[in-house]
Amino acid sequence: MRINIIRVSTFTISSPQMLKPLLWLNLVWLGLLTAVPAEAQDLSFTLTIRDHRFDPQELSVPAGKKFKLVVKNLDATAEEFESHDLRREKVIPGNSEATLTLGPLKAGTYRFVGEFHEKTAKGSIIAK
Repeated sequence: MRINIIRVSTFTISSPQMLKPLLWLNLVWLGLLTAVPAEAQDLSFTLTIRDHRFDPQELSVPAGKKFKLVVKNLDATAEEFESHDLRREKVIPGNSEATLTLGPLKAGTYRFVGEFHEKTAKGSIIAK
């Protein structure tokens, strides 16, 4: 019977120059592990429909950034979020919500209405 013995040598760092690349590699791995997922960075704003009115009537958002707009309809009847400025329309059934992805927007004012109740359901998004 033959037994092979394998000698394993230990690795030692003998100079600071050898340590620098390993330090940078560790920092890169640490950065990758602690990076914030894209979903956590998403901006989100909420509009509420109650008594056929939007709350808030003016919503400020950052210009040049993509964001989600959650529209909650607390009324028992459906409402249609419509904005010619944003080129979006979405029917939101009563007692439900919808999420729209908007932007990035240039600085300015973007008007919207609740098409089923245009006399009372009015508002604007202001990108700054």
